[in-house]
Amino acid sequence: MWYIYVIKSQTNGRLYTGYTENLDGRLNAHNWGKVRSTKAYKPYSLVYKEEFENKTDARKREIFLKSGKGREFIKTKVN
Repeated sequence: MWYIYVIKSQTNGRLYTGYTENLDGRLNAHNWGKVRSTKAYKPYSLVYKEEFENKTDARKREIFLKSGKGREFIKTKVN
């Protein structure tokens, strides 16, 4: 199973979108400061996720969620 996920910084409220095959491990990596782009804003909590059968579909969805329409969609789900 592949996942797209949205995490929210508990320090400043920033959202980060990504995809992974190991959701728990990836969330831990963000919270332990092992991801350069999110290191400064930890800790994070998972606020949204979707499951996919394959990596290609998960990546396509991640790309959409990082677009303008995708960000609007996330705002309706998170807030």
